[in-house]
Amino acid sequence: MRATFLYGAGDVRVEQTAEPVIQQPTDAIVRTVRACVCGSDLHPYHSMPASDRGQSMGHELIGVVEETGSAVTSVTKGDFVIAPFAFSDNTCPICRDGFQTACPHGGFYATPQTNGLQAELSRIPLADGSLVVVPDVDPATADESLLASLLTLSDVYLTGYHAAHMGRVEPGKSVTVIGDGAVGLSAVLAAKQLGAERIVLMGRHAARTDLGRELGATDVVAERGEEGVARVLDLTGGEGTHVVLEAVGHMPAYEQAYGVVRSGGVISRVGVPQYEDAPVGFGSLFGRNVTLNGGPAPVRAYLEDAIRQVLDGTIEPGRVFDRTLSLDDAAEGYRAMDAREALKVMLRP
Repeated sequence: MRATFLYGAGDVRVEQTAEPVIQQPTDAIVRTVRACVCGSDLHPYHSMPASDRGQSMGHELIGVVEETGSAVTSVTKGDFVIAPFAFSDNTCPICRDGFQTACPHGGFYATPQTNGLQAELSRIPLADGSLVVVPDVDPATADESLLASLLTLSDVYLTGYHAAHMGRVEPGKSVTVIGDGAVGLSAVLAAKQLGAERIVLMGRHAARTDLGRELGATDVVAERGEEGVARVLDLTGGEGTHVVLEAVGHMPAYEQAYGVVRSGGVISRVGVPQYEDAPVGFGSLFGRNVTLNGGPAPVRAYLEDAIRQVLDGTIEPGRVFDRTLSLDDAAEGYRAMDAREALKVMLRP
């Protein structure tokens, strides 16, 4: 089968490799219907040291179950399923609290232990806890826009939703979203769904911020750094917004976040942090009673409700996909997203 591997910064290759097999009785094998490239895939794409041994890539997938281990009971061969970007048992106390990405028995894809999902076939550990069936949809005949929206539920839309949920967005609240990538735009849509009264989107790419306005942003701020902070404060009468959703993961975005958050407000981070130390002292968070929240989205906690919203037309998060390529052209997908020529790339097997 074909699968995507990264051999070092900028070196993406699609190669023939062995098909996955059941390793544990709790595993399932899923045949890909659609996969995609994530903004977080670009972090190793920028920085991975060159290696003779490629790392398989990808963590977003919708597909059809091909085979199940002897202990799997919740899915069967032929089921159309969504695979969250992290696998979990969904039964332990941590999962029951709604934080499946911290499941002590779970893990992540595209690691030395578990292959990535940008492949024709994938092994899904802990299938009963991880896979969720999409009811009454035949992927062979489904509309492309529906498949795109369902694919966002494996990560990107529900990561944006998690940011808004952890930020305690509710009717009457004002929100700033930092970042006009797919997660940031998903956070705009989620904040709108949760009733935010005002949504300020900080981004400087017009095509993306135009989509952000369609998804619910009431204001767009193109400036960055101190200028961007000053602009948001000007829009909010000097107070800032109740909630800030940080969807970038770099220190300048975090600094903007505490610059524009209202005293007593919440900063919710879902951009994978590319730094270890973040200011939390008197001049950043402590002095104004600001809460810092967020983390890897427990997609599994939100999936059933989100599937219903997609199927009944309440949300159309698949609009963040603006390019579809063959799996064979995955390297072009990485390049286009890195060059900001594409917002988010979907891959067909």
